[in-house]
Amino acid sequence: MQSRNPILAALGLITVAMAFIGFTDNYVRRIAEEAGIWQFHFVRATMVVPILVACILLMKLEWRPKRFWAVTPRSLMIAISMYMYFGALGVMPAAVAGAGLFTSPIWVLILTIVVFRAPVGIWRILSVAVGFGGVVLILNPGESAFDLVTFMPALAGAFYAAGAVMTRRLCADETTTAMLMNMFVTLGVFGMCGVVVMSLTVNGSSFFTMGWQPMSEQFLWLTLMQAVGSLIGVACIVRAYQIAEASYVAVFEYVFLIFAVFWGYVLWGDLPSLTGFFGIMLIVGAGIVIVLRSRSAKERSI
Repeated sequence: MQSRNPILAALGLITVAMAFIGFTDNYVRRIAEEAGIWQFHFVRATMVVPILVACILLMKLEWRPKRFWAVTPRSLMIAISMYMYFGALGVMPAAVAGAGLFTSPIWVLILTIVVFRAPVGIWRILSVAVGFGGVVLILNPGESAFDLVTFMPALAGAFYAAGAVMTRRLCADETTTAMLMNMFVTLGVFGMCGVVVMSLTVNGSSFFTMGWQPMSEQFLWLTLMQAVGSLIGVACIVRAYQIAEASYVAVFEYVFLIFAVFWGYVLWGDLPSLTGFFGIMLIVGAGIVIVLRSRSAKERSI
C-alpha cells in the first residue's frame, strides 16, 4: 500500500535507519579493541551474505548484476569508503567520522564540475567552500596532526561520492539486491585479503594493522549487531528512496549526525567541542544547499 504522504513516510524510514546505524556505529570503537578492521569486515560479510541469500531465495529476488563491469567498480569505491569510515570510527567519535562521510554531496558536486564539466551556480560553489570549512573545524587538525587518519572521514566521503556518481550514471537499472550482494562480497574479499596480509607481515596492534585475532564472544555479538543494524538501515534507506523524491531523502539522511551525537553521549559521554559542533552545522548546511540547489537546477533544465 502506498503512503498518502510519501515524504513523511520517507522521513520515518530514514529516522529508523539512522537510529539503528548511529547506535551500532558507536560500538565500532569496542570492536577495534578486539580485532582489526580487516577481520571485522570479513566476519561481518560472512554474517550478512547468508541473510541476503535467504532473502533472495524466499522472496525470489534478482541478485545477478546486469552490468558486472559497472557494479563491481561501484562496489570498489563504496568498499574503500567504508574501510576509511570504519577505520575512523575505531579512533574517533561516530559524530566526527559521520560528518566527514557526509561531505559526499560536496564531493559529488566537485566531480560533476571537474569530470563532467557541468555548469554550477554561485550558491553551490560557495557551499563547497563552507562545507570544507566545516571539515577543518570538526577535524581540528593541529600542526603535527595533518595525516591520513585525521582526514580519513573526508576521504571516505570522496570515495562514497564516486560510488554515488557511478550508481546514478552506470547502475540506474540494477536491482538493489544485486548491488547489496556485490558490495558486501567486495567488502568481505577485501577483509579476507587484508587479514591474511597483515597476519603474515605487520601483525600490529592498531585497527588497520592487526592480523587475525581469536574471536571473543563480545566481538561476535558486536559484529552481528553491526551486521543486522546495517542491513535494517540500508533496507529502510532504499525503501525511502523508492517512495519519495531523492533530493528530500538526501537531506533527511543528515539526521544520522543527530543520532551519532545522541548515542555517543548516552553510551560514552562524548560531545563535540563547540568548534566541532559548529563544523557539523556548516557541513549539514552546505550539503542541504547543494542537494536542494541541484534539484532546482535539474527542474529548470526539464
